[in-house]
Amino acid sequence: MAKAKRSSSESQPVAETPGSGAVPEGRSRAVIDALLPEVDAGRFPAKRIAGEPVRIEAHCLTDGHDRLRVVMQWQAVDSAELHELDMVPLPNDVWGCEFTPPVPGRYRCTVTAWVDHFESWRHALERRQELADILIALRVGAELAEQAATRAGGEDAAVLNRWAAQMRAAAADGDPIGPDGLKAVALEPARIAIATRYPDRTFAVSRSLELVADRKKAQFSSWYEMFPRSAAAQPGRHGTFRDVEARLPYVAEMGFDVLYLPPIHPIGIVHRKGKNNALAALPDDVGSPWAIGSADGGHKDIHRELGSLEGFRSLTHKAQQLGIEIALDIAFQCAPDHPYVKAHPQWFKHRPDGTIQYAENPPKKYQDIYPFDFESADWRALWTELKSVFDFWIDQGVKIFRVDNPHTKSFAFWEWTITEINRVHPDVIFLAEAFTRPKVMHRLAKAGFTQSYTYFTWRISKRDLTEYFTELTSGPGRDYYRPNVWPNTPDILHEALQLGLRPVFALRLVLAATLSANYGIYGPAFELMESRPREPGSEEYLDSEKYQLRHWDLTRADSLRYLIARLNRIRNDNPPLQADHSLRFCPIDNEALIAYLKTDSSGAAILTIVNLDPYKEQSGWVELDLSALQLNEAQPYQVHDLLGEQRFIWRGRHNYVMLDPARTPAHVFKVRRLIRKEPDFDYYG
Repeated sequence: MAKAKRSSSESQPVAETPGSGAVPEGRSRAVIDALLPEVDAGRFPAKRIAGEPVRIEAHCLTDGHDRLRVVMQWQAVDSAELHELDMVPLPNDVWGCEFTPPVPGRYRCTVTAWVDHFESWRHALERRQELADILIALRVGAELAEQAATRAGGEDAAVLNRWAAQMRAAAADGDPIGPDGLKAVALEPARIAIATRYPDRTFAVSRSLELVADRKKAQFSSWYEMFPRSAAAQPGRHGTFRDVEARLPYVAEMGFDVLYLPPIHPIGIVHRKGKNNALAALPDDVGSPWAIGSADGGHKDIHRELGSLEGFRSLTHKAQQLGIEIALDIAFQCAPDHPYVKAHPQWFKHRPDGTIQYAENPPKKYQDIYPFDFESADWRALWTELKSVFDFWIDQGVKIFRVDNPHTKSFAFWEWTITEINRVHPDVIFLAEAFTRPKVMHRLAKAGFTQSYTYFTWRISKRDLTEYFTELTSGPGRDYYRPNVWPNTPDILHEALQLGLRPVFALRLVLAATLSANYGIYGPAFELMESRPREPGSEEYLDSEKYQLRHWDLTRADSLRYLIARLNRIRNDNPPLQADHSLRFCPIDNEALIAYLKTDSSGAAILTIVNLDPYKEQSGWVELDLSALQLNEAQPYQVHDLLGEQRFIWRGRHNYVMLDPARTPAHVFKVRRLIRKEPDFDYYG
């Protein structure tokens, strides 16, 4: 496709697009019906990854038989430098092109379309046969060349004017060189190329969209959540940042690149919750980290028993040396003794008796936290202060934030805050922890959250998993909603995990790690298969770390740490598992088995098959689309199980699989094509 780089000063006047609110230019005949990837008619930016090609498509058309010219200009929103690409016509009035945003940031793409009278003339002249028509066409061409010369300059203008004179002379001479000779004068490729560089855009129409290009970790990350206060080597001792540093090699060996810490701030004393969410706390109860703030400080301070700010900086530095980023939990709520409550009582809702309203989600009550009032008359100051919390921790080196319950705060606040932060720090990642209604979760993603929690935790059956992940990867949210899936969290112990069966934990782990490029586990509860609910029917853990210290035996022989490490190594080594857009489910004739493919632009393919039955061996025939995999129906191919290091030779579309959950719940196959066939050995790659 043709490419040109233009400065903003070179762009030509563009007529107002009809429907823009201005009086339309009635002579603008080009129409831009759609622009993709556009989110809510351009209200929100689509999301992409810096350094990877972005496909832009536009539905452009005009009346009659004239030809269109369509270009796409892109620029970083804070840059004056403008780049222009010609868009290529595709079937059904679709035009396309690709560009690669070089660095993280916000970009604007503007598609401009106009009736190209020069190209319309050239196309019609190529098909003309009668001499009289050709002679007239040469005169028209001469006028168009002269007009192009006025938009050009220097030698290009001179060439165009000479060409116009030649066409006029040829038209005046008539027949001596014949129809083909006359057309050759007019259709000389080098001169046409020059004229094409100086189009008449007087009646052009334009349509723009914005997109956010994030760094790679926004698309591909493996999260491990742990409570620092439970990291101590000795039972009963409160953990510190130094204890977390000692735990870093363990996290790194499992292959995680994000270590997520619940709030590390001072914990309130007033209305502190006791063990298992008891309303009355005992003197030695440590409280919930999400009840933020005390006389020791608030959201910009550190719980004294964890250590100091210098200790936190040391932790982040040592984590980085192991390829791990620290993610912090940001929970915008306050314990009753948080300094904000006394200094800014106007930021909170008050009951008729003058007391501040604590958080509720009936029948649940959270007496130990006060929510902010986003309808406060002092909302501007509130917004500024809350944003400054992110700014403070960014200054300490934190670039990833998991945001607690963002759906209970103002959408407008999030859109403003995230936009302002990413304008200065485009590499900062925000994960929305919002288990709520689908449209609310999607609105948060549109407002700017980089990643989003999902309903994966509650999607257990083959049908539910297939429908849900097809929606996530193929529905309208694919342009802005990046799923981050978790089989467990400190708040959620799903009833399937309460069975305590190793195969259940293993299969849920494989599903999370292979269905989604972003996934996480709450550990060590997950790898040690913690399965005790607080009471029957509850998804709360018994003796939850949210309310007390826990001591974990990381050396247990039955730990899933080695399976986790294997899966994360597979993810890191295989690009198809590092994105979600290619996910496709494969037919398999057993409802207890689920099969799905992920591919990449190089043709690499990963086929995952999981036994959803933790009790019994299951078998079935899986069907593959060989053409999509670029496989020859007549040739064998190899599937290499990266989990079990077994290799199988398959043939054709249908092949047999059998999985015994007592041995392994899944195959993660790398599909290898036949490269070379020799008498004693076949090579697959």
